[in-house]
Amino acid sequence: MEFLIIAVIAIFIVLYRMNTGAVTYKFIVGKVEEAYDKFAPYSFKKTREKVKELGMEYSAKQYTTQVLMFAGGAFAVSYLYFYSIIISIVYAVAAVFVIPYLSYLRCKRIYSEFIFEQVQVYATNTIMEFATTQSFVKSLEGVYASGVLEDPILSDVKKMIEMSYTNGSIKESIDFMNEKYDYHIVRNMHQLFLQITLEGSLDASDTLDAMLTDIDALVEGVYRDRIDRAAFHKSFLQYGLLLYLLVMLIQYLVGNDSYLKLLDDILVRILLHLIIIINSYFLLSGEKYYNENVGAE
Repeated sequence: MEFLIIAVIAIFIVLYRMNTGAVTYKFIVGKVEEAYDKFAPYSFKKTREKVKELGMEYSAKQYTTQVLMFAGGAFAVSYLYFYSIIISIVYAVAAVFVIPYLSYLRCKRIYSEFIFEQVQVYATNTIMEFATTQSFVKSLEGVYASGVLEDPILSDVKKMIEMSYTNGSIKESIDFMNEKYDYHIVRNMHQLFLQITLEGSLDASDTLDAMLTDIDALVEGVYRDRIDRAAFHKSFLQYGLLLYLLVMLIQYLVGNDSYLKLLDDILVRILLHLIIIINSYFLLSGEKYYNENVGAE
């Protein structure tokens, strides 16, 4: 009977959404966007804006699907644990509140991967330009004008050029870029160009060629690591989701009637809540690791 009531409510919501509920739906989405714009950190706003520019941000439809999947999955799993609609609704709501955090992690990962790719392009093209110009500033100007870079690195390269001409030295501009993009390939390249400029080193073509080879090897390793981690991430999620369903095995072993009697014990209910919470923490920790440790260097 409970499932029948839930099914009727779900059908009503879907029909309402398809007909007269569109305005209400847009209103809710609009309010969520307003809350996000008001409370999200400025750094994350810029990150999410760049992800949108790249065309990799989820659409409203995709987020709606995600909400339905998370809420429905949490409701179904928690109902199998406690056979209580109230508790299941609480878990469904809690699952929906996790979605903004997952969106935050995903945007950070996409942005980090984008920045690494831009750093690689910046370093590779600067070295190649230097082979022609034999001047670090002229190399920067060539890379800036080539159109291979995008913001924010494009704007930072422009600032490097301006700082070099203003200060009459490349040191301040190099310190600025090193601090903003703390990558080995950036620091090593800048150090080499600083030595060439300040110490008047002669032919550094062999060193620059070796540096290009190192960058290619690094990029290859990074992309291989991303493929491996994506495959592991998929297996990790499957394993984590299966852990939620171990309660079905318990019910099969002890019998459904015996399991319902066990639910009368407060300690058993606490233990079941802990199982759900710990497994959820396990999954969220894995998501955090997957999205934050992008393996750039």
